[in-house]
Amino acid sequence: MEQMVIAAKVRSETGKKAAKQLRANGRIPAVVYDEEGKATSIDVDKVEFNKVWRSITATTLVTLNVDGKTSDAFIRDTEYDIMTDSVLHVDFFSVTNTKKVVRTYKLQYSGTPAGVLKGGFMVTHTPEIRVSALPKDLPVRVVVDVSKVNIGDVLYVKDIDLGKNVTVLTPADSSVISVAPPRS
Repeated sequence: MEQMVIAAKVRSETGKKAAKQLRANGRIPAVVYDEEGKATSIDVDKVEFNKVWRSITATTLVTLNVDGKTSDAFIRDTEYDIMTDSVLHVDFFSVTNTKKVVRTYKLQYSGTPAGVLKGGFMVTHTPEIRVSALPKDLPVRVVVDVSKVNIGDVLYVKDIDLGKNVTVLTPADSSVISVAPPRS
């Protein structure tokens, strides 16, 4: 997946009045936090941000270009107004790709288990897993192929392959799904 770039400008004015003025000019007030906790007030273009924001997940790295200086960042939080269908404020978390981060992923399934095609029932046990990796190595999403799971079989966390750079923190012997026999 290509890296998405969001252009931003450092802003000196803060507060409700300044934020309202920014929004009227098509900008969104934002804050970027670094790994030490230092915060910098910025603003981003509303249209450009929405194109990126609507097409990524919480674990997607974006390139944040603040007045010509680029850094990798996660979109940590957004304040969204459902009435006007607009983002009011954004929090970014800038990373250096030298420290591992821990993230939780909701598991997504692809395929239909072989046992279900034979009349069995798919039972989910572990809905999410925790992983640790450098930000650049984090997967966008975790999709588990369940098509080979037969009646009586169990798919475990250890069966999920996320690559050598990603460490799964959820116990390896935790069952993800199983296929129960059909009821008689």
